[in-house]
Amino acid sequence: MREAVTRILGIETSCDETSAAVLQGSGDDVTQKSLVILSQDVHRVFGGVVPEIASRAHLTSIVPVVDRALGEAGSSLDDLDAIAVTNTPGLVGALLVGVSYGKALAFSRGIPLLGVHHMEGHLFAAALEHRDALPPFTALLISGGHTLLLDVEAWGRYRLLGGTRDDAAGEAFDKVAKLLGLPYPGGRYIEQLAATGDQKRFKFARPMLRRNSQPGDDDYYAFSFSGLKTAVLNAVRDSKQLESDKADIARGFQDSLIDTLVEKVARGALRFSRQRVVLGGGVACNRTLAAAMRARLEPEGITVFTPSPRLATDNAAMIARAGFFRFENGERAGLDLNAYASSPIPGLVAA
Repeated sequence: MREAVTRILGIETSCDETSAAVLQGSGDDVTQKSLVILSQDVHRVFGGVVPEIASRAHLTSIVPVVDRALGEAGSSLDDLDAIAVTNTPGLVGALLVGVSYGKALAFSRGIPLLGVHHMEGHLFAAALEHRDALPPFTALLISGGHTLLLDVEAWGRYRLLGGTRDDAAGEAFDKVAKLLGLPYPGGRYIEQLAATGDQKRFKFARPMLRRNSQPGDDDYYAFSFSGLKTAVLNAVRDSKQLESDKADIARGFQDSLIDTLVEKVARGALRFSRQRVVLGGGVACNRTLAAAMRARLEPEGITVFTPSPRLATDNAAMIARAGFFRFENGERAGLDLNAYASSPIPGLVAA
């Protein structure tokens, strides 16, 4: 006899990971039954994601990835109550693969379809591992394409405090890694190299962190990393012995970026009296960042939650988890669900 629980299949194809997951439960008591992530390592050859290659790889991978996720969960398509699929933001061609496949599965089984915003998925990721990573909290979403600071009053009610005005944090890591001759994606290689660097040699400015900044200022919560990237470029060009300077430059860059992220989050958490901070997105894998965030906020009585690397990267478990919330609130998508390269997170309230 079938269990009286909701079971949702999540599908994620927004960039260069083909992922599927099965979750079951209700409310905030949701259990991850399976998660399969297939990464497209071919993009390392090009130093960045090639959209056409990503789309074609999703086409060949999505069926076996979904089949394996169902198998590992001990489920079949007939056991599902709904299908949640990322439909924005991301690479349109890549998104369309997941959206089209999700619609076909939902139609074939006569079950509900849910379109999920990729960045809302990242908000839910930590809650899959930490039962207390629940609203209200301050959230920092940091990835290759996004840097967003949000005040989360409740699931579905998000106050956008600030975002990046140019490069995202992950993009800055990748570009600096390229300047230093490191592999793509650059985040983990920068962190590894910076760990051996001298923090005193290259003191880059902390972007948009004015000492006299006030909550009403338009840059109080905002981010900008293009100037920091340019400062690193100049340091590389001016270096007389780049090989021996690389670790110190990486340290100076990472210290500047992390100090900026930490202080902006502290501003948001203290301003709205939040006792929890949640990190999400690929850059949340950076252990140095997590340690700095805890060192700054725990003395203030604020707990910092970070997802494991597997749930910080693009994955379908977080999409299914966000899908649970939308499903239980009665939302449904039609078969005219489309893919969009960019769109605001649903549920944004006035800052």
